[in-house]
Amino acid sequence: MSFETALRCRECGREYPLMPIYSCEFCFGPLEVAYDYDAIREATSRDRIAAGPTTLWRYAELLPCDPAYRVDLGTGFTPLLRADRLARAIGLDTLWLKNDTVNPTWSFKDRVVSVAIARAREFGFEAMACASTGNLANSVAAHAAHAGMAAYVFIPHDLEEGKVVGSAVYGPTLVMVEGSYDDVNRLCSEVAGTRPWAFVNINVRPYYAEGSRTLAFEVAEQLGWRAPDRCVAPMASGSLFTKIWKGFQELHKVGLLDTAPHTRMSGAQAAGSSPIATAFKHGTFNFVPQKPNTIARSLAIGNPADGYYALKVMEETGGGAELATDDEIVAGMRLLAETEGIFAETAGGVTIACLKRLVESGAIRRDEETVAFITGGGLKTIEALADKLTPAVRVPANAAAFDLALAEHRTLVGAGAAGGA
Repeated sequence: MSFETALRCRECGREYPLMPIYSCEFCFGPLEVAYDYDAIREATSRDRIAAGPTTLWRYAELLPCDPAYRVDLGTGFTPLLRADRLARAIGLDTLWLKNDTVNPTWSFKDRVVSVAIARAREFGFEAMACASTGNLANSVAAHAAHAGMAAYVFIPHDLEEGKVVGSAVYGPTLVMVEGSYDDVNRLCSEVAGTRPWAFVNINVRPYYAEGSRTLAFEVAEQLGWRAPDRCVAPMASGSLFTKIWKGFQELHKVGLLDTAPHTRMSGAQAAGSSPIATAFKHGTFNFVPQKPNTIARSLAIGNPADGYYALKVMEETGGGAELATDDEIVAGMRLLAETEGIFAETAGGVTIACLKRLVESGAIRRDEETVAFITGGGLKTIEALADKLTPAVRVPANAAAFDLALAEHRTLVGAGAAGGA
């Protein structure tokens, strides 16, 4: 049983039936799932959730699909890790990392695809499709394979090899489009109208996007059913960012949080693809589309569909945004790995680099309990780091040679650290 009631326009408020549609026919605003929160309050409880599966399906009453159609690869309920060493390094008292690198295809996209494919099967679709910067393609291909459905995934031609292989291995029809993600998305918008496929981020986007709310559900539960002071999350389209905030609010509406959340939401973008963060810094809700140029390709969306709504969440919560250069992104990836043992993709480097900037600027106070969202695994983007790490110690197989090489290595590493200080 599910408790969604309609699709509602985020601009004019008109409601539509629960169909595979995504925009308002009156004002062309985006559609969002509306719920019967009173019915959810009656149907769920903290005890019921605790007794559920250790996946995102423990929150089935809060999801916009009938769980009977679910395709469960084990997504969700990922670790919330206390990051004391990283906190000390950047100047925070309490820092948590929501580690979505351990999802089935190693990114948070498994959350949104889990919901999208369930709804697509409920609608009767026989094929899944998507426009993707890589992670979504991996997830759609994997879930479709598990469900025995055909998959058509469209990606930019110059993606990281790990993400290309990470899709191709599941046997989808893989389409490499000459151009950026925005070009891919335009092509898919045209194709979606002529093919009977469930495009997860087009015709079933209202349902797909709701999967990101499970990050908020899990964080609140893992913190003992409370919301943190601050969240820092990466932004591409802006959807993930807005849905985390929506998730905290909904938990209070249905009685799972005793007090209304007062979490400040801060977004992180790469400097080479930062229309939302740039608009925030200029004090406007009217972002200017950009041509992406960044190593953080999973965030390389120059015309973000939810950019305006992300900026509104920043205003509503007293949060903000920051951006990071490519060098800072690499440094963020290394800092996260060296302090907490988490190897994140470039988007994780963006989150940590921007978190560091926000703390250094005073935008985040030392005493704010902060959650940083690490949304994808680093083995997908090794190109960003391959020539920037300390070289290995190479020696013949004898102890004397090892001792000499180790001494030279330590001298080299020490000189490098001093040069970067």
